[in-house]
Amino acid sequence: MHKTTKRYLVLLMCAGLSACSTTSQTSSGPAVQSKPLPEPVQAQAALAAQGDKISLEQIMADPDWMGRFPQAPFWGLDSQSVRYARKREGSPVMDLWQTSAQQGGNGGVLPLGERHLTDNGQRIFNADASQAAWLFEGNLFVKDLASGKVTQLTRSSERVSRPMFMTNGNLAYQMGNALLAIDLNSGLTRQLASWTFADKPKAVDAPKDYLAEKQLELIQYVNKERADRQAKFDHKQALMAENASLTPEPFYLPANYRTVEASLSPDGKGLVLAIEKDEPGRDDNDIMPNYIGEDGRIKSEAVRRMVVDAKPRAQELWLLDLTKGSQVALSYQTLPGYNDDVLAEVKTENAKAKGEKYQANRLPRDIGLITDWYWSESAIKWHSNGQQVAVMLKAWDNKDRWIATVDLAKGKLVNQHRLHDKAWVNYRFNSFGWLNQSETLYFLSEQSGYAQLYRQELGGKELALTYGDYEVDKLTLTRDDKFIYFRANIKHPGIYEIYRVNLQSGDIEALTDMGGDNEYVLSPDEQKLLLTHSQVTRPPELYVQDAQVAAKPVKLTDTVSEAFKALPWVAPKVVPVPSSHSELPVYAKVYLPEDYQQGQKRKAVIFNHGAGYLQNSHLGWSGYFREFMFHSMLVQQGYVVMDMDYRASAGYGRDWRTAIYRQMGTPEIQDLQDGVNWLGANANVDTQRICTYGGSYGGFMTFMALFTNPELFQCGAALRPVTDWAYYNTPYTANILNTPQVDDLAYKRSSPIYYAEGLNKPLLINAPMVDNNVFFVDVVRLVQRLIELEKTDFETAIYPVESHGFRQPSSWLDEYRRIYKLFEDNLN
Repeated sequence: MHKTTKRYLVLLMCAGLSACSTTSQTSSGPAVQSKPLPEPVQAQAALAAQGDKISLEQIMADPDWMGRFPQAPFWGLDSQSVRYARKREGSPVMDLWQTSAQQGGNGGVLPLGERHLTDNGQRIFNADASQAAWLFEGNLFVKDLASGKVTQLTRSSERVSRPMFMTNGNLAYQMGNALLAIDLNSGLTRQLASWTFADKPKAVDAPKDYLAEKQLELIQYVNKERADRQAKFDHKQALMAENASLTPEPFYLPANYRTVEASLSPDGKGLVLAIEKDEPGRDDNDIMPNYIGEDGRIKSEAVRRMVVDAKPRAQELWLLDLTKGSQVALSYQTLPGYNDDVLAEVKTENAKAKGEKYQANRLPRDIGLITDWYWSESAIKWHSNGQQVAVMLKAWDNKDRWIATVDLAKGKLVNQHRLHDKAWVNYRFNSFGWLNQSETLYFLSEQSGYAQLYRQELGGKELALTYGDYEVDKLTLTRDDKFIYFRANIKHPGIYEIYRVNLQSGDIEALTDMGGDNEYVLSPDEQKLLLTHSQVTRPPELYVQDAQVAAKPVKLTDTVSEAFKALPWVAPKVVPVPSSHSELPVYAKVYLPEDYQQGQKRKAVIFNHGAGYLQNSHLGWSGYFREFMFHSMLVQQGYVVMDMDYRASAGYGRDWRTAIYRQMGTPEIQDLQDGVNWLGANANVDTQRICTYGGSYGGFMTFMALFTNPELFQCGAALRPVTDWAYYNTPYTANILNTPQVDDLAYKRSSPIYYAEGLNKPLLINAPMVDNNVFFVDVVRLVQRLIELEKTDFETAIYPVESHGFRQPSSWLDEYRRIYKLFEDNLN
C-alpha cells in the first residue's frame, strides 16, 4: 500500500460535522452601538412548511434564507475588535460588521460615515508598528496608534495605489505614472519620480536633409532662433539639476509601452519598473450578443480574447536610480534556461503528425513578472533596508519560474532559484519575500512534488522548512522572524489546519485542531488568530484563539439561519477510491442513505466539480453549496451520490495536477470509471443505473464521459460546458494544452467536439447565453455538430440573462428541475 494511502486511511470516514472537530462557544452580544440590520427571517414559513423534506424550491431559492455568512474578516488595529463583510438581506450590498474578540456575537453594522476609519483590512505598518496606513476608495489615510488620531492625506479623483512607509518615516504612494511621498511631520508632499513613454525631448534636432543643412548655412535668423531654443533648454536643465525644490525630470521609456508594476525602494533611492507594449488585450470581434437589454435591443458585449488568438506577451524590467537620474534595462540573459527550446518535443510531435520536420531553435523566450489574476501579491519585493530587491518572473510558455535579485550597482539580474516543470508551473503557490532581520529569502515551491516552504541565503542552496505530501499556503511572517504561519492539509488531504514553523529550530507546530476547513488572520499584535471555520454541513463562522499550541478556539459569530439548521443535511463520507492508474487513491465524497445496504441495488449520480484545479472532496463548507443540498435531497429519495476529486484537482500535489497535461478528459474519465466500480463494490449501487453531471469543467467532463466511454453512464447533464478548448481563455488553457498554433494535437485530444459521434445516451446541455467565461458559442457549435451527426438523444436549455455563475433563483430552479427529471427518467 502506498505510504500516503496508509497515512490517510485513519481519517477517510470523517463526516465533517463533528467527527474531526473540537470547538467551543461563548455567549454572544453586540460589539458596537450601531443599529444592526435584521437577521434572516428564521421561520421562512413558506419554505419550512415542508418539514424535513428537502425540496428543489427551497434549495434553489435566494441563498439569504440560509443566513448571510461572514466574509473577508480582519482584525481591528487594536487586536481586540473583529470586522467582516456581510451581505445585506435581500440586497447585493455588502455591509461592514464589527464584533468584539472578547464578547463575541455577530456585532453590528458600522455606519457608512465611519467606513474610512474602519475599512482598513489591507493596511500597512511602519517599522516600529506605531503607525498604520491604508486606502479607502482610492484615498490615503494614516493613523497614529498611540494617540488614535487618523489623518486623511489625499482627497482626489485620481486614485492612490501601493502605499508604503519609507525608512525615513515618510509615506510614499503611486498616483498614475508617478511616485510621491508625504512627510508626516511637515505635511509636505513631494514627487520622488515619474516616468513617461516617449522620446526624451531635445531643444533642437539635427538637420534632416540637404535643404535643412543649407537653410542653417544661409539664413542667420534660423540659426539665432535655434541657438535661443538651445540656451533656454540648457538653462532649464541646469535649474532642475541644481535646485532641489523643483520636481525631478521624468524618466523617458520606450514609446507605445505601458506600466505593469512599479516598486519603490524603502530608502527612496531606486525604482524597479515592469513595462510592456501597449497593445489591446482583445480584438474588435471579441464580442457576444446580449438579447435581454434594458432598451429592448441586442447589445454587443465585449469579451476576452480566445486562446486561439493569443499573442505572446513579454515585459521589460528597468532599474531607475532616483539619486543619479539614470536608468538601465535589466536583461533576462542571466536567467538559466532563458532561451531553452522547452517545447521542442511538443513541436516535433505536432510537426511529425503533419508530415513535417521541426527545426529546433534557441530564441529568447517571452518573460515577465508573475501578475496572474489568482495571485494578488506583488512580484517585486524590496528588503526593508532598501539594499536588496527580488523579482519573481515567469516564462510565457508556463514552463519556468525564476526568483532573481537585482545587482543594483551593476544593473543586472542575479538568479537565486529556478523552478522548471515540463508540464506547467503552478503559479498559485508563489508567496515569497524577505526575512525582516537578514537578507534571506523565503518562498513556496512545488519542486518536491508538493507546495512547500523554503528559505535561502543569497547565492546559496534553498533549505526546506516544511516537507511531506501536503500543500502549504497562506504565509505570514512575524516581525521578529521567529515564525512563519501557514495553512496546510497535513493530517488529511481534505482537512486544512493552521500551523507555524519556528525559523530557528525548524519545529512545526499545529495551532488548530478543529477539523474541516480553516482560514486565519494573525492579529496586529501577533498574539491571536482570527479563524474562519467551516464543516461539510455547516457554513463558515468566525472563531478566535490565542496564537499558541493547544489554545482553545472561541466562536464569535452565529449567522446560519435556524431554517437551514433544521433540515436533515447529509454529511458525506470522504473515501479513498483505489485508482487503476495512480498509486494515490482518488478522494471522493460519498452521500449514502442510512439504509443503503438494504434491499435492491441503488441508483446513483456522480457529480463533477468545475475549475479542474479545485478541491471539493474536503471536509469544509463547499462553494458548491447548492449541489451539496441537491445531493442531500437525492439521498432522501434513495440515491447514492459521489463527488470525486479526479486527477487535475487541487490539494494533492504536482503529479495529480499535471496528469491532464496535453490530454484533458482522459485521466479524469479513467477516475470516473474507478468511481463507478467502487460504487458497485462498496455502496450497493447498480452500475447500470448511474448518471453524471457537472458545470464548466464538470460539464466538459460530462461530455467526455458520454462521448468517449458511452457505456459508463446512462445519462449526463453538462452545464455551462466547454466543448472546444481553442475557444477558452489563455491563462488557464495554455498552461495545460500549450497554444493551438503550437500543440494542435493536444487540443484535438482534449476537446469534446471531436468525439461527439460517440454519444448514444441521453444528454442535457444547459447553457447561459451571456457567459463571458465559457462562451455560448461553445454550445452552439456542438449542437450543430450533433445535428449534423443525426444524434437525437440530446436536449438543450438556454438561459438568456445568465452568465457563468447564475444569479436568478428562477434560473437555478429551472436548471435543476431539468437535471432531476433527467435522472428520474433514466434511472428509475
